[in-house]
Amino acid sequence: MDLLGKIADIVLHLDRYLSAVIQQCGAWTYGVLFAVIFVETGFVVMPFLPGDSLLFAAGTFAALEALDIRVLLLLLSAAAIIGDTVNYWIGHRLGPKVFSKEDARFFKREYLDRTHAFYERHGGKTIVIARFVPIVRSFAPLVAGVGRMSYGRFLTFNVAGGIAWVALLTGAGFFFGNIPLIKNNYSLAIVAIVAVSTAPMAVECVRRRRRR
Repeated sequence: MDLLGKIADIVLHLDRYLSAVIQQCGAWTYGVLFAVIFVETGFVVMPFLPGDSLLFAAGTFAALEALDIRVLLLLLSAAAIIGDTVNYWIGHRLGPKVFSKEDARFFKREYLDRTHAFYERHGGKTIVIARFVPIVRSFAPLVAGVGRMSYGRFLTFNVAGGIAWVALLTGAGFFFGNIPLIKNNYSLAIVAIVAVSTAPMAVECVRRRRRR
């Protein structure tokens, strides 16, 4: 694998390489984590970057005292909030023009339609709920901007969702990430956390449908 390929592999799977990054970068690791979370939430062309798993992994290393959990919570919450803010203004400025082509490589119309449907079902709470849903997480703030959701209302949900996402996933890694059963079933643990975090939303959806 060439140098560029190796760098790309590390960035795309930073959760797996986090131990090596901490050893090589030291305190600069916080900057790397900030950048990845910011880009993953701030630019719709990067939904494939690690999000949930990276937060969980960071919390795991914080439990081992390789990272400071307080710095992680503050810094990564800021990255998530700023990222969504940038995403919102991209949507607000550019509008639906970026989704004009059905077969676009990155700005796929199907992603926008899927997020629109999600947004229609759950309203403003989508900004919070979407934090825990890959792909939708990257597109929800963009759709809010395209739909001209008021920035004040968006910011409220953005801050609440960003803090909740970072605190839950990083906290889960901090308290449970080094338990052998979870450590050996990493992916399943992430899925379980996301399922639990979105369960209240699912229950509410069922209740609304029954009422209708």
